[in-house]
Amino acid sequence: MWSQPCPSSSQPLPVTFEDLVKEGVFEARFPLHKGEAELEKWARWRSMFHKQPIDQIRNYFGEKVALYFAWLGWYTYMLVPAALVGIVVFLSGFSLFEASQISKEICEAHDIFMCPLGDHGRKFQRLSDTCTFAKLTHLFDNDGTVLFAIFMALWATVFLEIWKRQRARVVLHWDLYGWDEDQEEMALELINCKNYKLKLHQHSYLRSGVILALSLLMICLMIGMAHVLVVYRVLAAALFSSWALPFLEEQVTTAVVVTGALVHYVTIVFMTKINKFVALKLCDFEKPRTFSERESRFTIRFFTLQFFAHFSSLIYIAFILGRINGHPGKSTRLAGVWKLEECHVSGCMMDLFVQMAIIMGLKQTLSNCMEYLGPWLAHRWRSLPSLASGRVTQDPELRNWQRNYRLNPVNTFSLFDEFMEMMIQYGFTTIFVAAFPLAPLLALFSNLVEIRLDAIKMVQLQRRLVPRKAKDIGTWLQVLETIGVLAVIANGMVIAFTSEFIPRVVYKYHYGPCSQGTQPAVDCLTDYVNHSLSTFDTKHFQDPVGIEGSENVTKCRYRDYRNGPPDYNFSEKFWFLLAIRLAFVILFEHIALCIKLIAAWFVPDVPQSVKNKVLQQKYDVLEQKYWRLREKMWNERMGWVGVGQAPPSCGSTRSTEV
Repeated sequence: MWSQPCPSSSQPLPVTFEDLVKEGVFEARFPLHKGEAELEKWARWRSMFHKQPIDQIRNYFGEKVALYFAWLGWYTYMLVPAALVGIVVFLSGFSLFEASQISKEICEAHDIFMCPLGDHGRKFQRLSDTCTFAKLTHLFDNDGTVLFAIFMALWATVFLEIWKRQRARVVLHWDLYGWDEDQEEMALELINCKNYKLKLHQHSYLRSGVILALSLLMICLMIGMAHVLVVYRVLAAALFSSWALPFLEEQVTTAVVVTGALVHYVTIVFMTKINKFVALKLCDFEKPRTFSERESRFTIRFFTLQFFAHFSSLIYIAFILGRINGHPGKSTRLAGVWKLEECHVSGCMMDLFVQMAIIMGLKQTLSNCMEYLGPWLAHRWRSLPSLASGRVTQDPELRNWQRNYRLNPVNTFSLFDEFMEMMIQYGFTTIFVAAFPLAPLLALFSNLVEIRLDAIKMVQLQRRLVPRKAKDIGTWLQVLETIGVLAVIANGMVIAFTSEFIPRVVYKYHYGPCSQGTQPAVDCLTDYVNHSLSTFDTKHFQDPVGIEGSENVTKCRYRDYRNGPPDYNFSEKFWFLLAIRLAFVILFEHIALCIKLIAAWFVPDVPQSVKNKVLQQKYDVLEQKYWRLREKMWNERMGWVGVGQAPPSCGSTRSTEV
């Protein structure tokens, strides 16, 4: 580790490596690759399902890189049960694909006409036309969703607790259990700078206030980007409706959702570079005391901005889309012209599922492809004979130096970017998993590729990272714990407000045919579809003539709980359901959080074997110190100067012999 010039020295500062680089004496500095056979074997695709050589990685790249791969391997291993349960929940929906009472009623509702969703090319749509979408929705919006959400909350806790145990075993094996990073940094400064003065912790309310204000401004910008996506979806719906062919008019909503997800992905790629720049500037303005403190604060700020960049549109779809639109005949419009987008006829869960699938699919495929192709193409470009620096030498050692120089350069963020990518993936895997049970499966496949991609990059395509000590993954552990809490809150709200779980349960036990007791011959959800749709009189449309088929349809239906004509206010059912939804969110979050706390208590962070070994080491050190002190005191008391003489031990008969 290279030390910075001593800021407190009164003597002229020595020439540092950075000064020589600026003057053109040197171009770069980096440790050379040694060509370790074990790591070369690890960085191959055929080793995808082999155990990682963590100790060899530690000896070659340092503890920080080794802990990253140890964590990533454990995360991938723990995704196996989550992926299996997610597949079971998803496939269990196929049992309702044809047998669901709700799907049957929708598919047979040939005489129920739905109110138009858009402004252009408006026409009434039979409810039975949405039969396929209704069946698909029940694949992931069923009673198993609630159990899966609770399972994932428990899974996230168990994953973190067992990882802490794994980490404790690993760092004890590396003899780093009691290692102090601050103490080592100070030691390096003292070694490299004879006039080094301790830099104390400092806090400025002015700086903190400015940083808080700028952070909130950036978060508002992220939310504003979500509003831009809303505007895009509204305008796209209008354009697609006017341009679509007659047989594609029913797929306009799907096209808007798909293209909106693509636009969101492009926005994420663009905003990632801006977020990193802003987070760095905020950290520099705050002036942290040490490099590790700067890294920790940068991690928190960058992740916060990235979280809003990735999840703002999902939050909009899950909790806002279709809830501020008004009702047919009196719709909320953007700039008084364009009608706000509405959920799919089969429900908002379909929109959330599609958005999650597209964004996560693109993140796992395109990102992995670019993560490999970018460094590979850059390395090939740097290896071209016309660009290779210096003439080709016959000296094997010099050739090895040239080969290392032509590898892609690394920087402070080389490992940081890998961690950030995994944290965002972990967020997609847990936060909205109630709407996308296949997220753990996608994450599992992606991680199997990710481990090998990172290994190939670090061993074959990049210069060797400067080894750094570490005894844990640092601030990323707090990020994982925060995501776990957010996952409980978000999944509870998705089940309560986005899915049809609460309305189905309330109808089954309060409004339906089984409200007074179970009826063996009748399905308890009979007539649920009619119950969940409100009625609108078509003569109350502002422009009924512009709607195709308006002369034959006098009443249409729409998804909401409102009174019939003429007032269209929220009905008593709406307020009753709202109270039940809020009660469910509170109950779900308390149950899930209690399960998390019990699991955290039940699974200790540090294994007893590790605690006992550390305790034994402390005891051995203290015993040696105490024995030497006791021997010295005994010799001084008895006037002994013999080297081999010692005081009597507890319970011995040595004192009587003396």
